[in-house]
Amino acid sequence: MANSCLFSIIVFVLVCGSVVGTRTNVFSAESHDDKTALETAATDGICASMVETQNYACEEHTVTTEDGYILSMQRIPSGRSGGTPGNKPPVLLQHGLLMDAITWLLLPPEQSLAFLLADNGYDVWLANTRGTKYSLGHVSLSPNDSAYWLWSWDELAAYDLPATFQHVHDQTGQKLHYVGHSLVIFTIQSFTFFDVLLTNNRGTNKFEIVIQGTLIALASFSKNQLVNMLRSAALLSPIAYVGQLTSPLARYAAEDFLAETLYWLGVDEFDPRGEAVVNLLKDICNKPGVDCTNLLNSFTGKNCCLNSSIVDVFLDHEPQATATKTMIHISQMIRDRTITMYNYEDEEENRKHYGQPNPPAYNMTNIPNDLPLFLGYGGADALSDVNDVKLLLDSLKDHDGDKLVIQYREDYAHADYVMGDNAKQLVYDPLMAFFRLQ
Repeated sequence: MANSCLFSIIVFVLVCGSVVGTRTNVFSAESHDDKTALETAATDGICASMVETQNYACEEHTVTTEDGYILSMQRIPSGRSGGTPGNKPPVLLQHGLLMDAITWLLLPPEQSLAFLLADNGYDVWLANTRGTKYSLGHVSLSPNDSAYWLWSWDELAAYDLPATFQHVHDQTGQKLHYVGHSLVIFTIQSFTFFDVLLTNNRGTNKFEIVIQGTLIALASFSKNQLVNMLRSAALLSPIAYVGQLTSPLARYAAEDFLAETLYWLGVDEFDPRGEAVVNLLKDICNKPGVDCTNLLNSFTGKNCCLNSSIVDVFLDHEPQATATKTMIHISQMIRDRTITMYNYEDEEENRKHYGQPNPPAYNMTNIPNDLPLFLGYGGADALSDVNDVKLLLDSLKDHDGDKLVIQYREDYAHADYVMGDNAKQLVYDPLMAFFRLQ
């Protein structure tokens, strides 16, 4: 391993002290049952902290996956004007990797998709995948156990997404709409990032980049899973193929094998939310003349429509933890230009897990042709790269013409889809019009 990579790892571990060791969370290691988790969330959960403060009704729910993880969900059953809950079309909003449901609540109510859907007559459900702050429960394991973190995004597609789908379907008695976004998160690997903040200089500073979001839905749909409970799916900044992404920082992270090295060093949990880093970034972002949207632009592509204050709001809540194994899986996809299950890099290990020497591929052409899909992507996106999206669209070339809506925004980059101050007019209004037709 190159000395520069090892130095980055050492700096990362020193700065982000929360990468390893014990943690204090809303759902503690002792909170293994759904009742305890709900009681805790009632006073310190997303409903209490982010939704009810905006005068929306909110319910905390939990669901247990087939492999034992206890996930938090939030329900916004009606808009600010009230109204009678029930018999409204349900919508499930799924965040990306190293994020949680607060993704959909960062903007003011008149701009945030979750609140807009509630105000427009939808029964809104927010998902939080395993390992995030509000989904740390397990029937037998603690987040301090290495075994808790033995999963990649394969398990999110195989267990978390089906559990949340089933819960919404059971609670509402209806098929649901689905919205997924692929968002990027960053963690500092060195202290030489002032140029990025001030000048958006892409070439001289290194950050760890992570991407995911729409991927778990596409993987499930390609196996014809969940579609029997689905009305339609909207995928914003869709990521399936990542081999041609143009963000140099994302490619550096994959090619430096940072995640693999952390895993070899025994770091099973990847938790980038180091208090010192977050506070440092906040201090810098609050300095006169510093526009921290340049920090996002340096690896998402140049977002056209972010308010400069949004990064500070973002840092109040994000990023969240995930399994180091998931980081490795994403890096494999970038390096190998494939969409396969996790590669154990050993034929015998792959045989033990899959019954074959190589990991099985997720075949996007198997997505049902009559599944209503809304795909929104941007020309400035350095992660959901236009050329990679075109590969996905080519996989959907036989899709029923009246079941596929494609929205292309030349000026949009990755973060605009969930944090852009004009996303309501340009993306969310057309998205809701699409839902009303299904």
